[in-house]
Amino acid sequence: MVSEAPPKETGRRKKRAKERRSPGQKDHNGRFADASHYARRAQTQPVYVELAAAAAMKTAYNFAVSDWFHPPEIHRIERKKDCIRVEATDNIGVVRVRVTVRDEQGQVMESGEATRSRGNWWKFTPQTAGQGGSILAEAWDLPKNKASLILE
Repeated sequence: MVSEAPPKETGRRKKRAKERRSPGQKDHNGRFADASHYARRAQTQPVYVELAAAAAMKTAYNFAVSDWFHPPEIHRIERKKDCIRVEATDNIGVVRVRVTVRDEQGQVMESGEATRSRGNWWKFTPQTAGQGGSILAEAWDLPKNKASLILE
């Protein structure tokens, strides 16, 4: 014979291979199992289905797993006269941005949801007169990964 099939994996061999994994490998396998569980449930969401239809050789499941592993990023916060703008991105999309305005002592003056503006920008209009001492922006994607940034 020119080639021969590899020996069949037995339960004992699989168990030994699993025991030899490093803590980092075990951690990654656990995170991948969580991502796979999320992707099986989320692969029917329209955003993943549309991306898969437009891409070659990728499924909605692939996009869902990728989204689970990539949290959103907040690039900057801009304090304008009448509003606060937050630039947030994600590999699939940001679905929610929350802004919290604190005074100089760290007490919450105001908190609320920002609305999507143009492109990757989100806009929050505070109701209080002063704009406070610091601004906390938090962004979430579909798998509920969260990113935050504070502007002092």
